[in-house]
Amino acid sequence: MSFFEAGMLICFGLSWPTSLYKTFKSKSVAGKSVIFSFLVLLGYLCGIFHKVFYSLDFVIWLYIINALFLVTDIILYFKYKNNNLLAKS
Repeated sequence: MSFFEAGMLICFGLSWPTSLYKTFKSKSVAGKSVIFSFLVLLGYLCGIFHKVFYSLDFVIWLYIINALFLVTDIILYFKYKNNNLLAKS
């Protein structure tokens, strides 16, 4: 187990709830990149698979929690993306 890996995931993990709250409160996804979100999600999934197959420890839960926050953020992106189009017209 790497304390640095856990620290990185904790720092990212503190960022996602803030992003979710901002999106939910504003009902806007202006400035968000869903492609970036999917790439980060892919990274989390790779981390999860690595933990499952090579190095199972508690850090897997940090990957899972972060991935769930990110999936929720992606869902909100698709829910609110049309709000940005309406605001531009």
